[in-house]
Amino acid sequence: MKKFTVLELLSLELKEHNDLDLKCIAGRKGLARKIEVPNVNRPGLALSGFFESFAYNRIQIFGRGEHAYLKKLEKEKKSENIKKIFTFDIPCAIFTHNLMPTKDFLDAAEEAGCAVLQTSLPSANFTARILRVLNDIFAAREVVHGVLIEVFGIGVLLTGESGVGKSETALELIERGHRLVADDAVEIRCVGGNYLMGMGANKMLGHHMEIRGLGIINITHLFGVGSIRDEKRIELVVNLEIWDSNKQYDRLGAQKKTKEILGVRLPCVDIPIKPGRNIPILIETAAMNERLKQLGVHSSREFNEQVMRWLESENVRNIYFHNNSI
Repeated sequence: MKKFTVLELLSLELKEHNDLDLKCIAGRKGLARKIEVPNVNRPGLALSGFFESFAYNRIQIFGRGEHAYLKKLEKEKKSENIKKIFTFDIPCAIFTHNLMPTKDFLDAAEEAGCAVLQTSLPSANFTARILRVLNDIFAAREVVHGVLIEVFGIGVLLTGESGVGKSETALELIERGHRLVADDAVEIRCVGGNYLMGMGANKMLGHHMEIRGLGIINITHLFGVGSIRDEKRIELVVNLEIWDSNKQYDRLGAQKKTKEILGVRLPCVDIPIKPGRNIPILIETAAMNERLKQLGVHSSREFNEQVMRWLESENVRNIYFHNNSI
């Protein structure tokens, strides 16, 4: 399980719908504490004195309800439960709606060395955002050698041995109007345990490609910002390999081949390379065919069904004419 600190959470450069708008208002000594669980907890029961099954190892979220109860405890001069909360090794406490904790709460947090953060976001909105961010941070990751490109809206991962022509093929696809996501090293993360997102493993390199004979080229400068994107869901794996005359390649598309990455199975096609074959147009066709399958249209299955219907009708005719000729 990946571990990162509260300080790293504060330092995340998030944009638009992922922005957490966090700031530290107390307990700065606790910024070094580690967040080890990608989940949050509302400690209402703990404030009332019920600590059985207290999810102390999660980020504690204090909304308007918890804040109102803290004010009630301060008014009644009951701070025992607040102090007991901080006897647990909680990662941090976050107050939404720009709410300011009570003095008892701040004193207990400072004494325990636990960071107290504040956000202007409403509780529901903030919870949805931070869960999305935590799931992304804690997602299983793997770096693979290949090229990720968006073809007709389908994220296509090109794999194959070094020097087989993945980058050159991707360059031709970009020239034909498709978009590059990553070249050479693709970082793949599993989101929600059921689909894969891919992006460049090295952000410093940006959207550059290494083309043998040309060197490093900048796709953004050559083809414009419309030819790139930062990340893309991977929906198809295309494995490029040198043509092997001794290998039997699938000619009907009836064989359903898959490739497993981070526990997720993706449809995979092998495209043999030899002089005269137009590989980019084959990849375009594979991407369009995958989109059709997602819409419930299976060309190879329909072809097989038509062949079977033809064979059945042919057999019926033969039996009919054979019986009438007797």
